[in-house]
Amino acid sequence: MSSIGETSSKSWFEKAQLFGKSFMLPIAVLPAAGLLLGIGGALSNPNTVAAYPFLNIGWLQGVFSVMASAGSIVFANLAVLFAVGVAVGLAKGDKGTAGLASLIAYLVMNATINALLKINGTLAAENPGAVGQGMILGVQTLETGVFGGVTIGLVTWYLHNRYNKIALPQFLGFFGGSRFIPIISSLAAMAIGGADDRDLAVRSAAYLWPGWIGGGHRLFGHLYLRLRVAHAWPFGLHHIFYLPFWTTALGGSEVIQGQLVEGTQRIFFAQLADPTTQQFYLGTARFMSGRFITMMFGLLGACLAMYQTAKPENRQRVGGLLLSAALTSFLTGITEPIEFSFLFIAPALYVVHAVFDGLAFMLAHMLQITIGQTFSGGFIDFILFGVLQGEAKTNWMWVPLVGVPWFLLYYCTFRFLIVRFNFKTPGRADDTGQRNGAVRVGPRAADSGCAGWQGQRGRSRLLRHSAARHAQAWSTRQPGRVESQRRSGGDRARQRRSGDLWPARYHY
Repeated sequence: MSSIGETSSKSWFEKAQLFGKSFMLPIAVLPAAGLLLGIGGALSNPNTVAAYPFLNIGWLQGVFSVMASAGSIVFANLAVLFAVGVAVGLAKGDKGTAGLASLIAYLVMNATINALLKINGTLAAENPGAVGQGMILGVQTLETGVFGGVTIGLVTWYLHNRYNKIALPQFLGFFGGSRFIPIISSLAAMAIGGADDRDLAVRSAAYLWPGWIGGGHRLFGHLYLRLRVAHAWPFGLHHIFYLPFWTTALGGSEVIQGQLVEGTQRIFFAQLADPTTQQFYLGTARFMSGRFITMMFGLLGACLAMYQTAKPENRQRVGGLLLSAALTSFLTGITEPIEFSFLFIAPALYVVHAVFDGLAFMLAHMLQITIGQTFSGGFIDFILFGVLQGEAKTNWMWVPLVGVPWFLLYYCTFRFLIVRFNFKTPGRADDTGQRNGAVRVGPRAADSGCAGWQGQRGRSRLLRHSAARHAQAWSTRQPGRVESQRRSGGDRARQRRSGDLWPARYHY
């Protein structure tokens, strides 16, 4: 009984490791895209240009705009990347078909949702984001976010592994095998699209807002909001929870230069343009400034913990990914490359991260840190809207003073949890050794029982040795065919014996 339990547990862990590895392909793209979007977006923002006129150079703004657009298109289609990446990463073979089928299925799901919204009369004509709708690859649909892409990727992977060898009746034979996967995946996507009713999730945002306006909940409300934002983020609904505070009266209102301005972000930039401002609006601390503590310091500690808990032989490979992700978070405040590295592999770490993020907002409010931002809390915005505005206006010095302990808090907590519960964060997955019948050759050949057969020379010797065994067994069973082939083989037989040619049907 114990043996069965151990086998089941081992099988589950192997699947979890493979699932985690499938995220590395789309995640590897995010740091570069994040840097382009963060730097280009921050320095081409009209409010930034108005505050720093030396940036208002035509060709320079053109460069920043191109950078922002190039990075933005990647993040705008994250769900597509994960739909394809998960299917390709998990498929045992014929990965191209799995990726194409997943892309088609994702398109079909969104087209199905669009058709149902039209039938139900709920397709938003104006301001679709307010009801959880958006444009995905030219189709107005519900915002299912990365979770929708991952769901499609998993369904396609399952169908691909189950039906990629299917044999259909002769008159349908053309659609058998791999060609059947896009068909069955599209049918499954139609079912998923028909069942995807997100209106309830969108309407649930309404119950959050009254508690935020009341003064009694302002301090602990930050923790609550960040938890809700973290919960909605994988679904792509996080904008519903914080944008109303940034852009509407829910975030407060101020009269600035004789004009009534509503929304935390709008108030901050209006005050930024007002030379009489002595202290920025305190609502900035409530809804913005806590990000700098988490994005510039906290998540860097998480990256260091994941790097140090990775297996020694994997650290060099994982280090490059984590370093670029940490740099992206620090400079631009774009955290997706880090968060996606543990969100689905170790959800408990994501819960801890959400709690710490909420506590950072609480501290920012208590310490009255009033640093604004264009869209995220990285070093660029910290310098532009914190340091350069002066300590008196922003209390920016509290950010590094709180940030260093926050770095240690993230590092110690993540390291303890990863080691204690053996979370398979990047670099900790077991190397399964042989996969799909492949014999390992190279520096670690000894681990696979192939000691002595290393390098190109060792590979040739191994193949000749295996060829001799197969030829002997085959000749024993079919001596007549062997003699015939020996007479007609000629040079090919000699090439096989020298290791220079090997039949494609043998896979080692």
